[in-house]
Amino acid sequence: MDFLMSGVAACGACVFTNPLEVVKTRMQLQGELQAPGTYQRHYRNVFHAFFTIGKVDGLAALQKGLGPALLYQFLMNGIRLGTYGLAESGGYLRTKEGTHSPVRSAAAGALAGVMGAYLGSPIYMIFPPQSWKVALAAAMVSGVAVVLAMTPFDVASTRLYNQPTDTRGKGLMYRGILDALLQTARTEGLFGMYKGIGASYFRLGPHTILSLFFWDQLRSFYSTYAK
Repeated sequence: MDFLMSGVAACGACVFTNPLEVVKTRMQLQGELQAPGTYQRHYRNVFHAFFTIGKVDGLAALQKGLGPALLYQFLMNGIRLGTYGLAESGGYLRTKEGTHSPVRSAAAGALAGVMGAYLGSPIYMIFPPQSWKVALAAAMVSGVAVVLAMTPFDVASTRLYNQPTDTRGKGLMYRGILDALLQTARTEGLFGMYKGIGASYFRLGPHTILSLFFWDQLRSFYSTYAK
């Protein structure tokens, strides 16, 4: 049940954040392997990109790829949050004395692939147990860490997915993710590796917050009425 509720929560968040995924992808592909100042910038920032896409391509364009995105989120976050939920419900996150163990929480989070999901664990001393504010605060903190760590790889993966290929399906621009990172850094500089970081956070931040919020509330609802 934890896996199902986690997947549903992630899908619910995805409906709201998918437009920002579209914006992020377009910004990351803008000026690919071109030195700054040598290409036309169609999108000046995340807000301008959002407005431009909606105006030129129509509002429906902001939800392109929603179907695959829902499936991806259901599988990925269903496993991530579901695994963490099982560890929590099984008592693995508590010591023999029954107190919450930050070390075990960190280990379970790493195992489940939820990067930094419990960086906000000290907030437990501020908010009451089971408070929805805990999930929101932890998600906001982890969202910053994830965006800073993952944006260069996100830019590289976006470009790898969108590069032209030959008749054998081999990429014509990049040999792999390391080559994509190196070419981007050499041609566009450090900032090129962080293209779309604003859109990434505005997508990932709300998505993480909403996913954990929906997940927390679904689990609370289930534990209350399933007994």
